[in-house]
Amino acid sequence: MSAPPVPARNRVDPFGDVVAAPGRGTWTGNRGRLHDGAGTRDVRRHHVGRAWITCALEFKERRVRQWDPQHYTPLFFLDEALALSAGHRPCAECRRTDFVRFRDLVSAAHGTSPLAAAELDRLLHDERWDPRRRTRRLHAYAWDEVPDGAFVLLGSGPAVVAGEGLLRWQADNTYAVWPVERPRAGRAAVITPPSSVEALRAGYPVHVGPRPDGTQASPSSSRENA
Repeated sequence: MSAPPVPARNRVDPFGDVVAAPGRGTWTGNRGRLHDGAGTRDVRRHHVGRAWITCALEFKERRVRQWDPQHYTPLFFLDEALALSAGHRPCAECRRTDFVRFRDLVSAAHGTSPLAAAELDRLLHDERWDPRRRTRRLHAYAWDEVPDGAFVLLGSGPAVVAGEGLLRWQADNTYAVWPVERPRAGRAAVITPPSSVEALRAGYPVHVGPRPDGTQASPSSSRENA
């Protein structure tokens, strides 16, 4: 009996790191060409530039070959809550409606006119990435200020807020079946960039799931029920 195939290193975790994990997920996207060339099945760079986007899995029958030396590295996300936590935003082409809604909610939160895509990318990059330490930034919030769909860092690792519970993200790229209780006091270490947190707080809908048993992690906040 042959061994199962080893997952490629093209999935994204809640911190924005590119990891090898099972399951393609529900969204794709990119942040530039992170691999050296065809046949490597690995990435050499964390990101190229500030434009980190989340795309639909299918759009106008386009196909980008994975590991092609002439193209960006396609990345895959379990869900959009994770993509936002990683620091990505909706694509302005294949997800135009989502992009406009997200952009307008972020712009309103900052009290500005609608941001251009490059301005939004610059804002998100400053919030997610510390260039001196070359690491992710975390942001402190009171627990009652953290909206559904935002990721927080617990002692056991990252978890997504889902109502009164927290669903832990697991290394197999699923959520734990059973939630842990959301604290009612104190401060949360939030992984999701503040601008994305504000968009979630203002009603930007995200899909969260699935659990290892195949059930939806948070039906009340899914795109289908928004």
